[in-house]
Amino acid sequence: MNSLAAPTPHVLKASIESVFVGKSAVVDYALITLLSGGHLLIEDVPGVGKTTLALALAKSMGCSFQRIQLTSDLLPSDILGVSIPNPKTHEFEFRPGPIFNQVVLADELNRATPRTQGALLESMNEHQVTMDGHTHPLPSPFFVIATQNPHEHHGTFPLPESQLDRFMMRISIGYPSAEHERDILSTKSDPELIRRLASRVTLEQLQTWIDQVRQITVASVVDDYLLALVQATRNDPEIRIGISPRGAIALRKAAQARALMQNRNYVIADDLKALAVPVMAHRLVLAHEITDSSRDQAESTLRALLDRVPVPL
Repeated sequence: MNSLAAPTPHVLKASIESVFVGKSAVVDYALITLLSGGHLLIEDVPGVGKTTLALALAKSMGCSFQRIQLTSDLLPSDILGVSIPNPKTHEFEFRPGPIFNQVVLADELNRATPRTQGALLESMNEHQVTMDGHTHPLPSPFFVIATQNPHEHHGTFPLPESQLDRFMMRISIGYPSAEHERDILSTKSDPELIRRLASRVTLEQLQTWIDQVRQITVASVVDDYLLALVQATRNDPEIRIGISPRGAIALRKAAQARALMQNRNYVIADDLKALAVPVMAHRLVLAHEITDSSRDQAESTLRALLDRVPVPL
């Protein structure tokens, strides 16, 4: 077995978990998404730690952080920036918006209008902002964590499938266990803990890990299994729209990042199985009428599919 040399991203994970407790799998998903160059969508109720996760991640990496509260009256320029005239030079100067940070928390994304959603998601996809014919690159790394409450519908603009497809993963955090919630109440609820959180890695080290992810080996038999999963979603009678090529690429990249997290330089089928639901479920459009439980239906349909597709030995 080949292994990768230390240091590993687990130093970053340990730093985040010092203030975001009891959700090891959630931290793994966030780091896998970051290392594979994607963005994360969290669907959950308020108060379960979404801001804590995003801020702890940014501070542990020494990255700039900005929280954007999405509302129905927010304009694209409120996120991207605006060109204003300079009275001295009589020329327009670009004033960057809050999107020009390395870690951005886009809170309650579905409260923004489709126009504002589109502006944000274009920036996520292109890693740049174009204003008045000029292109302004976004910082590196650039990682967006977007949130939405799945149980609120009044005054919201649900993301269409084409925009959901831009997120590498969709996850939920969930409530902590009683044991971990006691820990949160007694020691981890102090906001000073996050403010005092120090950077544990350099941006150069982070970029090294991102580069390593791209070098992780994916054997042809593993690619065959990935393609079998993708084809199964397109042929399942319970699914109206299956996984796109973009979704297949996202799952492959995420599997490479998971291999790095587990100190391997090669992907195994279990990497794909472990990430299939958070990477693929939000990309599916079911054949049934969409209901409030459509997320649960998509995930259960996908799990049944995973049980049917043979895993290579």
